[in-house]
Amino acid sequence: MATYTYEALDKGGKPIRGTIEAETEETVLERLRNMGYYPTKVSRSRGKATKIDLGTIPGLRWLFGRIKLKHLSTFTRQLATLIEAGLPLLRSLTILEDQTESGSLKIVIKQLGAGIENGGTLSEGLKQNPKVFNKLYINMVRAGEIGGVLEAVLNKIADFLEKQRELRSKIRSAMMYPTMIVIMTVAIVSFILIAIIPRFEKIFGELGATLPGPTLMLIAMSRTLTDPIRLSITILCIIGIVVGYKYAYKTAGGRFYIDSVKLKIPVFGQLVNKIAIARFASTLSTLINSGVPILQALEIVRDSSGNEVIARAMKQVYDSIREGETIHVPLSKFPVFPPIVVHMIAVGEETGALDAMLTKVAETYDREVDDTVKGLTSLIEPLLIVMLGIIVGFIVVALYMPMFNIVNVVK
Repeated sequence: MATYTYEALDKGGKPIRGTIEAETEETVLERLRNMGYYPTKVSRSRGKATKIDLGTIPGLRWLFGRIKLKHLSTFTRQLATLIEAGLPLLRSLTILEDQTESGSLKIVIKQLGAGIENGGTLSEGLKQNPKVFNKLYINMVRAGEIGGVLEAVLNKIADFLEKQRELRSKIRSAMMYPTMIVIMTVAIVSFILIAIIPRFEKIFGELGATLPGPTLMLIAMSRTLTDPIRLSITILCIIGIVVGYKYAYKTAGGRFYIDSVKLKIPVFGQLVNKIAIARFASTLSTLINSGVPILQALEIVRDSSGNEVIARAMKQVYDSIREGETIHVPLSKFPVFPPIVVHMIAVGEETGALDAMLTKVAETYDREVDDTVKGLTSLIEPLLIVMLGIIVGFIVVALYMPMFNIVNVVK
């Protein structure tokens, strides 16, 4: 028999703690449920331990790493559920602090609870953690607090975060196999250039063979990887390109140019475009449906769009709305928004159901993103295999071409 420490909620939602002797954790959970309790945490006792209040230690969060989207969406959904059950906000945060798996999120929840205990609001506490809660999250919570529908807004935020997580998961899964192919190709080519090409170069030099262009190109690449000075220069050039790209992307003009190029890339540009439209429609619909004023909602969409082309479009839409005009007219000036999207938004404005129409746009483009990802997966895999064959074939041909000249030299 082992001793287990448990934390649970009674039928009235009051938190309770205690210990139970049992053989397994499942037995403890079963006993608690039979007693009419809702267990939130069960752990095996390992002697006395000192509980450290992580929330009171400044600058500690970085030790635990970033807060995953999975943990954030789970926290949001559970907070909405507890508030719907009639529990006070502070008690709900205390419960979630105890049961969250993320050390970083535990610290954030502790800070949110401390702020509410001192008389602040949840949205004010969220503002203190801008790297965890973006403007979309903060403004929707503020609108929920003002309208008295915080639990409903939190459920909508959780839905939004879960959709984002699902999309990322699909793209990550679709790119896993192509990534492995690329890594394998780089590894094979690097091994050939470093270990095999230098030996062939020595043989060709001793025999005095005349080397064709492809072979010389292969030898030059091999020397780049085997010579420390050339390799250092190559690495510095790559670092310079990456730093230059990041610097250019920090400027408004550079970001607009890069994002415009992304939208024009064959095949991949269509995926980027559809993702941007789905995100725009879903975000704006969620904000409007949550009671956020339209101008404020457009500002949030602009800041959270992730694409400078969309951001500039939102700037023109913002100016249009402020002057008493419509949303669809400025959108029609940007090729990134297809005519069907513009017309659906126009219908939504005319019928007074803009949020519903934006939701339909988001759902439509979410499905198109899924179809595009599946299509790209089936297209990329054979292309990468063919590319690997071409690269290896080029190396083999480049190595065998001097052999014909060597035969003449030997004769």
